[in-house]
Amino acid sequence: MTIDFYTNPMSRGRIIHWMLEELGQPYETHWIAYGAHKAPDYLAVNPMGKFPTLVHDGKVVTECAAICMYLADVFPAAGLAPTPEEKADYYRWILFAAGPVEQAVTAKSMGWIAPKEKEGTLGFGNYENTIAALDAMLRDREYVCGKRFTAADVYVGSHVGWGIQFGTIAKTPAFEAYFDRLKERDAYKRQVTLNDAKMAEMRPPAAAT
Repeated sequence: MTIDFYTNPMSRGRIIHWMLEELGQPYETHWIAYGAHKAPDYLAVNPMGKFPTLVHDGKVVTECAAICMYLADVFPAAGLAPTPEEKADYYRWILFAAGPVEQAVTAKSMGWIAPKEKEGTLGFGNYENTIAALDAMLRDREYVCGKRFTAADVYVGSHVGWGIQFGTIAKTPAFEAYFDRLKERDAYKRQVTLNDAKMAEMRPPAAAT
């Protein structure tokens, strides 16, 4: 089995890099610079020219939530897929983060605020209610599915970590405690080291003064 992983260190590819490190399977990383992501060779793999892209035994998988769920399913020995009892929380909260949370955070960062009477037409309703729902879920559990780490935590945890780091999600006690647990994982630390080193390498040199 071959896993080819296409990414850039300043992209959502960090989510999948973490997932791959948790998986424990060999994979090949293809670092793509911005600019090259619109080149014909990469567009042949992912016509959107977006990061990340996974190619597993010739099958292309895009979208971070889909990649996390796919890898957990295809490599069950890693223990990242849900048990039957965990499936409801697992699918609910991965897709809640992929849909309402990402939409709400993006809309707020862009200054897109719907009139109150139009909130019912939006998949997330409003930012405040969306973030409050995620916060409430994490107040009384260690991980998304309860006491056990799963692929849901790679995806949901990445949204929480990114959000509290860059101020798009409030630093509530539940969010901070949750991400404090996640960032101590060895796989998470490895992906940070790999991506930070590559980011420094790929960054254009400062102009001479």
